[in-house]
Amino acid sequence: MNTAQFISKSTHKVIEKASFTWQTPSNIALVKYWGKSNPQLPKNASISFTLNNCHTITTIDFERKSAVDKTVAFDLFFEGKQKATFKPKIAVFFERIATYCSYIFEYKMTINSENSFPHSSGIASSASGLSAIAMCLMSLEATLNPELSSVFINKKASFLARLGSGSASRSIEGPLVVWGAHPKIEGSSDLFGVQFPYKVHSVFENYQDAILLVDKGEKQVSSTMGHNLMHEHPYAENRFQQANNNLLKIADILQNGDIKAFINLVESEALTLHAMMLTSNPYFILMKPNTLEIINRIWEYRTENNSAICFTLDAGANVHVLYPEKEKLAVNQFIENQLSKYCQKNQYICDTVGFGAKRL
Repeated sequence: MNTAQFISKSTHKVIEKASFTWQTPSNIALVKYWGKSNPQLPKNASISFTLNNCHTITTIDFERKSAVDKTVAFDLFFEGKQKATFKPKIAVFFERIATYCSYIFEYKMTINSENSFPHSSGIASSASGLSAIAMCLMSLEATLNPELSSVFINKKASFLARLGSGSASRSIEGPLVVWGAHPKIEGSSDLFGVQFPYKVHSVFENYQDAILLVDKGEKQVSSTMGHNLMHEHPYAENRFQQANNNLLKIADILQNGDIKAFINLVESEALTLHAMMLTSNPYFILMKPNTLEIINRIWEYRTENNSAICFTLDAGANVHVLYPEKEKLAVNQFIENQLSKYCQKNQYICDTVGFGAKRL
């Protein structure tokens, strides 16, 4: 794997102050990645829908240090307040990327970040948060080195974001992003995410995702801990093979528009993810009773209405309800009338597939 291409080139250009703001989305995996090796490399390939409304907005103010040393200096504010609990993870991220972004030693950084959704509740906040920081860093790098192409900037941003959170590699572009080397997906890599390289059937364009907030509190187990449980998991190797096989299947489905096959595969992937946690040691149940209620109501609605509605889950209790745009009105009424009562304070987020990071 060629990581040398991402080492920043020295430049004589001097910038005393700079500020960049990026909005980057969360994403929802259709084929899940669960299990990794160092440095943040996936045990299997995955594919996700990039979201639109669930996003992080991050501003980084860079001020050149009077004397350059080998420390990374930064202050971190989340939704207007200093967040000491977040700093260790970001500090580790900066340590991991220092080889590739040596300029971070030259600046004091002030990071201001906010989410459009609840943090640590099963919506990929690390994905949107780390990808936003990566895009701000790449804006600085592009200012220092104007010869960088937009293609390279996105590729390196995905590479950097991955070193903070694996799924963050899938939040730079959209609407469908593959992360993880797969022999049948052109250009795919363990190092960064790539846009799904084939023409997608019209039924999957403008796809809808309503996120039902069953539990807005922090998850019982962090994603990092969950991934680590795969190292000694008795079913891990079979799961990695299953995921790679499913990625091949969904690549065909996304092109041919077989909606029934899509539903079956996506729901199976969601339940398999949770099955891996149920069968790990220590074991966890991240679904709540209302998660199961929602799933059963979705199954009933789909049968009774010949609908293409389906669900997926991340590593948490919240339910992502996926459906084609043509069913938007009917499904949104179903969610409001029948499913919202299973949500914490009746809250849910209506989202749709998006196209990745935006500079503000």
